[in-house]
Amino acid sequence: MRHFFNIVSYLFHPLFIPVGGTILYFLVAPYSTLEIQSGNILPIFILTVIIPIIFFLILKNLGVIHSIFLPTLQERKYPLYISCALFLMILYKVIPNNYVHELFYFFIGLLTATATALILLFLKFKTSMHLLGMGSVLMFMIGLSIHFEVNITLAISIFTLCTGLVATSRLYLQAHNKAELLIGFLVGVCSQLIILKYWL
Repeated sequence: MRHFFNIVSYLFHPLFIPVGGTILYFLVAPYSTLEIQSGNILPIFILTVIIPIIFFLILKNLGVIHSIFLPTLQERKYPLYISCALFLMILYKVIPNNYVHELFYFFIGLLTATATALILLFLKFKTSMHLLGMGSVLMFMIGLSIHFEVNITLAISIFTLCTGLVATSRLYLQAHNKAELLIGFLVGVCSQLIILKYWL
């Protein structure tokens, strides 16, 4: 069972949330050209998956962090700083080149959520980044469904179940307590919910 929950934690790692949300958008959006898709997905994949992995390997070799799941408060600071910087780069350099209104605000929500997690970290509270990511994508899916008037209820239901599975895995692996999971989920949902009025 432990092996199964480890796989779940890796599959839904926060690292994959930005590119996952981007791909989700292009799957749902009724209008999008191949040029806009490639102009957003590839740079976002490089900036939110490849570069953080490189930074992780550097920080691990320096002894700053020891696990990809960042179990301690101290280990989380540098990855969160890096995430905020990369989100800003996406907002100012990547998306403006192939502008997508909804995607722009999705990343503003992710930046807001990550900055909130960083602030909570200074208050000695370890927010669950797994649940923060899941909450962000779940709220984004609901927003897309309403915005484009597309029925993706089945996808939302499956993702809701996956969110519960991720929460269970983090509890089982003793990576977080219930409060850390709940706050992480609420930060993710609220960060997307607050900005819905700007693009919905």
